[in-house]
Amino acid sequence: MNLQRPNGNDATRTGNRSTSVVPSSGLCSRCLDGCKGNCEIFKAAFRGRELIYPGPFGDITAGGDKNYPVDYSHLNIQGYALGAEGLPAGTGANPDTARFPLVNTETGYGWDRKVKLSLPIFTGALGSTEIARKNWEHFAVGAAISGVTIVCGENVCGIDPALELNAAGKVTKAPDMDRRIEAYRKYHKGYGEILIQMNVEDTRLGVAEYIIDKHRIETIELKWGQGAKCIGGEIKVAQLERALELQRRGYIVTPDPSDPVIQASFKAGAIKEFERHSRLGFVSREGFMKEVERLRSLGFKRITLKTGAYSLKELAMALRWGSEARIDLLTIDGASGGTGMSPWRMMEEWGIPSIYLHSAAAEYAAVLASSGRRVPDLAFAGGFSTEDHVFKALALGAPYVKAVCMGRALMIPGMVGKNIAQWLKEGNLPKSVSDYGSTAEEIFVNYEKVKDMVGASEIGNIPLGAIGIYSYAEKIKVGLQQLMAGARRFNIGVIGRKDLMSLTEECARVTGIPYLLDCYRDEALEILNSK
Repeated sequence: MNLQRPNGNDATRTGNRSTSVVPSSGLCSRCLDGCKGNCEIFKAAFRGRELIYPGPFGDITAGGDKNYPVDYSHLNIQGYALGAEGLPAGTGANPDTARFPLVNTETGYGWDRKVKLSLPIFTGALGSTEIARKNWEHFAVGAAISGVTIVCGENVCGIDPALELNAAGKVTKAPDMDRRIEAYRKYHKGYGEILIQMNVEDTRLGVAEYIIDKHRIETIELKWGQGAKCIGGEIKVAQLERALELQRRGYIVTPDPSDPVIQASFKAGAIKEFERHSRLGFVSREGFMKEVERLRSLGFKRITLKTGAYSLKELAMALRWGSEARIDLLTIDGASGGTGMSPWRMMEEWGIPSIYLHSAAAEYAAVLASSGRRVPDLAFAGGFSTEDHVFKALALGAPYVKAVCMGRALMIPGMVGKNIAQWLKEGNLPKSVSDYGSTAEEIFVNYEKVKDMVGASEIGNIPLGAIGIYSYAEKIKVGLQQLMAGARRFNIGVIGRKDLMSLTEECARVTGIPYLLDCYRDEALEILNSK
């Protein structure tokens, strides 16, 4: 593994003074009395708990940068020089029919496959973080025009300043949730969907009842956890009254905004922000089954589950109980994840890393299937950003994995497009962008394609961040088509584990994918020894 520096990282805006660092502690080899900083211990001496989190909150996404012994880069994709699988029925395989632009990247999920995706990706849960809220139109419209699902994450209703509750403490009005749903649906054209995620707090607030009664949302997602952290969702707020409001709504808010000492510290300017936390969830088979049935009785057509980088026991529970409850999709999110608001050391040091967790999921799914049980459709999440990642995840988890859930990778192009719009308005394009033109039409390679899709009268209403996401999705699609064609796989359903090879024997042990010099060895020797 690479050298970790737990007392200096860009995510926490800290750094070691010395170039010599103790590997085990991250402390400078020579700590000087009088040093002016800025290691994490130095900064924590006067800012304390603030150093737990990446920052500045609301302006960043952050992903753990620990280098694990095995990751997806230790798998390579097989290539073949003959044959073709997955071509349309009745189509012969030849150089004219087996062309990479003809690769079909469509997929679907659901117990009865009712949700189609134009390509096998969808967004991670974009919930109550500030970066999700202020960029939502870019993310939602981008996902809609790209034909993929967007997951509206936990706590959106609970933190809405305009939230209205009835006497029983249930949601009666949630304008921000309304805005998020409407933004996606306006440009939805049959591929993908918006689904809403629900945690402990959302359940108590009656979010499920609100979204189905007002918006007829078809799919709801239960959340056990994610790959970035093992506690409930957090955000930060900078106003005392806002912190008190969230505390009155039942959230855990720290430091306690109702404490006179804390209020005095805030008024003195020492405390500058409060953290809002969700409660830990507790799962049981009986409780899970009961909740799934309750949600179905409310009218939801599909129930999905998001679980995180917990122990293998929780993974087995998610698969087995998901099978018994006939859930429509199980998303399995490995460490270290990426988010805009998770404790930094937790992202670095907690949980089962993605390839280990996903390898176990593939093994356990096969165990379920061999016993005659139907395996829920699966999605893998946790650090994916490129078309080769998508192929490898689909192949490693074949035939159960239908799509890859992306977090930061689907957010970044939305933010880039948004910023380009601002730079254009200010006349301040950076050279990295201005090299391609000085107007949106010149800069965005897919501008005219999106214009043709939505119409000339509507293109002015499409945020440039949405075109950014569409362009990124196109890059993933075309790159995936090329990789699939090279592996002679012309639709998603025929990608299999045999299309991967392990580059190290340790990777082979973890994944069950053979070491590359063992792959097809018998077939090779048979060719050599044939008469």
